[in-house]
Amino acid sequence: MNDLDAFAALRSPAGLALLDGLRDHDPARELATATRLRREHPAELVSAALGQARLRQRAVAKFGAEDAYRMFFTPNGVEQSTRAAVAEHRAARFAARGVRSVADLCCGIGGDAIPLARAGIAVLAVDRDPLTAEVLRANADALGLADLIEVRCADVTEVDTAPYDAVFVDPARRGGRGRIFDPEAYSPPLSWATAAARRAPFAALKVAPGIPHDAVPDGFEAEWISDGGDVKEAVLWRGGEPGRVRATLLPSAATLTGRGLPDPPVRSVGRYLYEPDGAVIRAHLVAEVADDLAGGLIDETIAYVTADELRETPYATAYEITDVLPFGVKKLKALLRAREVGVLTVKKRGSAVEPEELRRKMKLSGPNAATVFLTRVAGAPTMLIGHPAKG
Repeated sequence: MNDLDAFAALRSPAGLALLDGLRDHDPARELATATRLRREHPAELVSAALGQARLRQRAVAKFGAEDAYRMFFTPNGVEQSTRAAVAEHRAARFAARGVRSVADLCCGIGGDAIPLARAGIAVLAVDRDPLTAEVLRANADALGLADLIEVRCADVTEVDTAPYDAVFVDPARRGGRGRIFDPEAYSPPLSWATAAARRAPFAALKVAPGIPHDAVPDGFEAEWISDGGDVKEAVLWRGGEPGRVRATLLPSAATLTGRGLPDPPVRSVGRYLYEPDGAVIRAHLVAEVADDLAGGLIDETIAYVTADELRETPYATAYEITDVLPFGVKKLKALLRAREVGVLTVKKRGSAVEPEELRRKMKLSGPNAATVFLTRVAGAPTMLIGHPAKG
């Protein structure tokens, strides 16, 4: 039985019933479960159902339980799909521009097509892999979106996107050896995706968050997006604000845009230390955060902002600093023992020390908690000790 046949069997009434019964199955007991089910069902169907059950459990983190347990997945689909909150943010930007139809190229199992359709946008979803295309058809069906999502199994480079209001391209950024960092090694390459975007009235290209700023094509806006503090992706927008750089933080949707500020000044450590969100750092907008906080950098190469006053900002987490010490394991251990610190959060930037190794050496004991930053201050290895600031 090939992959397409196995998937078709999984979507049969018997396959769906079997899959529904595995919703809460324990992977640790999978062998016993498989043995029991094979007494009543074909072995190939049991294997397909168990594999799909595992994928659904993994997909909950990205899609939420309500959707994940109705959808179908492939291993690559779970791994590479956009997180729902990020895809919904992007779909909202398309809808806000009055976009009524989108050609979603390299669509995968529907991580972006689904939010676009839910925003009322008609989607042409194109993927060259036959199984992936079938999975997306099944997902559109399961979620009641089949009328808005047309699935086409084809090479995206051969698709005419002229009839559509907008284009979205999500090139493959993984190969046989893992992640691909060179945008021209994407499949299709960024240069092809850029050309496809230029032919559309409005377009978005999903790229890795580590894309160099000088690789952003002329005439595109670049947006870095984090969700819950984790940087998820960068998006290159065509038809927005050319040359604009922004950082968007979900779930709040707070957006910081570049103001063309010079590098912040380097100054001594003040009472507060601010740790900018990763999207802010990737977007090179630390200067904007420092300006808003009336602060400066602790070192010209380190993205920590320090200030004397506590100010509210969605773009950085604030800590009150109680001690500034030259780096030294013995000094830190003595200080933590004296303060009865039993819970230590270790953060680092510009330090080669491994947090877990340092934490083991501290032999912590006591009712109190602290945060230590292993970093550089004016070029010197330094420890900053403190705790989250209370506004």
